[in-house]
Amino acid sequence: MLELKNLNVYYGAIHALKSINLKINDGEIVTLIGANGAGKSTTLKTISGMLKPKSGEILLEGKNINQLSAPDIVKLGMAHVPEGRRVFAKMSVMENLEMGAYTRNDKGSIKEDIKKMFNLFPRLEERKEQMAGTLSGGEQQMLAIARGLMSRPKLILLDEPSMGLAPIIVNEIFEIIKDINKLGTTVLLVEQNANMALKLADRAYIIRTGEIELEGNARDLLKDENVRRAYLEG
Repeated sequence: MLELKNLNVYYGAIHALKSINLKINDGEIVTLIGANGAGKSTTLKTISGMLKPKSGEILLEGKNINQLSAPDIVKLGMAHVPEGRRVFAKMSVMENLEMGAYTRNDKGSIKEDIKKMFNLFPRLEERKEQMAGTLSGGEQQMLAIARGLMSRPKLILLDEPSMGLAPIIVNEIFEIIKDINKLGTTVLLVEQNANMALKLADRAYIIRTGEIELEGNARDLLKDENVRRAYLEG
């Protein structure tokens, strides 16, 4: 479904991503883990069109999307839920969901999909008229994911969905990610909670200072002593 080939990205003179190769198959949950500043968020921003690579290819279902705008990439079936949630704080929950469907023309189906989001996230229905900025951190994360799903993506990019949340809410968010995948959406998950991410994912990539250091079956990496020492202990 998605393939990165020798992707190089710069911030000015800083070489942020160095010949990244990454592949996601249809129906998978793939996680990208690494320390702060390793290049995880930069990878997602480049995939979704917010940053442009200096060289290399980004292929979505075989189509090169390097030069497409972020809205055009959304139309092709990709959604990006950014780090820090970024809900529209002064809009209601309902308005945020409607904004998630801004690239769609099928107005009748949008109402049906809002009902589906309320089934997946019952707390959002209870707060549908509430301003998004007044929601708890966990509720804002649920809204950010639901807003992303409103574009009906084939692939959703999730950037640090557990950040700043209480452990019980983190567990709930990870269960929701599992449900989203079971309903047919492919997931690329960036996470600092490496332990939970590796337990959830099918496959994993480990990134360090802009380079893919290791890749493989997520369960195998969970048992790898080097991975445990670097990312799972302490």
